[in-house]
Amino acid sequence: MRFQEALRFSIEGLRSNPVRSLLTGIGMVIGTASVILVVSISLTSRDYILEQVQGVGSNIIFAYHSSAGPDAATADADFVKISDVEAVRKELAGDIAAATGVMYNFDQIAVSGKLRDIKVLGTDQDYSKVRNIVISSGRFLDDGDVSLRRRVALLTDQFATELYGSQNAAVDQTVKLFGLQFTVIGTFHERVSTFGQSELERDTIVIPETVLRYFTPVERIDPLYAQVRSAQDVERVALRVHDILASRHRAGAQYRVETLTAILDAAKSISLILSLVLVLISAITLVISGIGIMNIMLVTVTERTREIGVRLAIGASPREIQLQFLAEAVILSVSGGLLGILVGLSIPLSVNLFAGIRIPISPVAIAVAFGVSCIVGLIFGMLPANRAAHLNPTEALRYE
Repeated sequence: MRFQEALRFSIEGLRSNPVRSLLTGIGMVIGTASVILVVSISLTSRDYILEQVQGVGSNIIFAYHSSAGPDAATADADFVKISDVEAVRKELAGDIAAATGVMYNFDQIAVSGKLRDIKVLGTDQDYSKVRNIVISSGRFLDDGDVSLRRRVALLTDQFATELYGSQNAAVDQTVKLFGLQFTVIGTFHERVSTFGQSELERDTIVIPETVLRYFTPVERIDPLYAQVRSAQDVERVALRVHDILASRHRAGAQYRVETLTAILDAAKSISLILSLVLVLISAITLVISGIGIMNIMLVTVTERTREIGVRLAIGASPREIQLQFLAEAVILSVSGGLLGILVGLSIPLSVNLFAGIRIPISPVAIAVAFGVSCIVGLIFGMLPANRAAHLNPTEALRYE
């Protein structure tokens, strides 16, 4: 019964000054909502970064020649070759899902009556799988295109639309490359845009590597891609790829074999640090709100000194007085926390609903925000409650 009485007196005390109670609780609303929003933003940023990195391909290894050496002729022989890609496929068949290579050259195409430099990539049928390429219309290269050296080509979606008006209209059209006519068999785009940070650019045409080889002075695969079946095997397979390349070329040749693992780990670490910093800033907001609650409760104790003296005089214990004012602080804090949770949830849910952008909501952030709001009420309500409980009844009754 004592707790119920203390709770009743606390609610009556808060209702006697509704505007002040509301303004005091707003601080907790803002602080709690900011914790949820900050964590949601950091999770969204992390997912976006990881999606961009993983969009290049899953469990990807990429290798390339890194040192030409003094002799140009020797260096030409050191470049990664189409035969090296075949060797990787054969020797690592049990560890990799696919392997492919990329050659590139440049040519000019008339676009709207003006010549434009475009990038021509030579690759094979496994490139779309390894690099997460999405076919928008038509089809990708197949074994026959590569082995039979067919003059077929694929255009990026943007380039196809610019040349022929739409992606579907581009299929079966002809495009002139290196003085020869190539039939367009499809259009494509990256599943996740790499913003020109990969070998694919806006104006890019893909043809079989066996055809592009005739229009490049030196056969050079740059880079060689391999998709590992299991993420746990990426580092081990990367070492094997390096060994295979080194064994097939002269002893002085230098090769770099890299993975996305280090980039993913760095992105996760950066995201974690960013989340901790932002949560700390939000926690400071909650602390400031708690200080506001403490200040208001101290003012309340001063204003209600005579009321406290009357309650002490008619038999209320100091513990009951302490419980009453502590309950007031906790009610303010928890109410603000609950409203803050509603605000913090409504914003990302609204963005998900109306903007179509998925913003993940962390249940842990909600639990932490609510728990912190309760703790803030207890901690910052303790000083005013203790002051009220230790008032002298006689002096309190004399207070004007």
